[in-house]
Amino acid sequence: MKCDWCESENVSQVSKTVYWELPDGTRAIEIGETPGIKCSSCGMEYQTEAVIEEIEEQLLLIDTTKLHKQITYKDLMAQPRLLKRNYFKFD
Repeated sequence: MKCDWCESENVSQVSKTVYWELPDGTRAIEIGETPGIKCSSCGMEYQTEAVIEEIEEQLLLIDTTKLHKQITYKDLMAQPRLLKRNYFKFD
């Protein structure tokens, strides 16, 4: 695995707290224990595109009005979906 920013191989997997704006723009939530990458060479800490897509898709498919200000990544992904999949994603 390489850092997306500096391409160093000196990276490790981490769990971090992130803050995410809901798709309707009404508020942001805190998502704890979110998988991420930390690069020891350049200092960047970030989520992979796959994790970002998972969070974005899940937030589109669940009833976000039932979410509290804080949730863990695992609990967010376990929320029941209103739709089985994102029908607007064509790839």
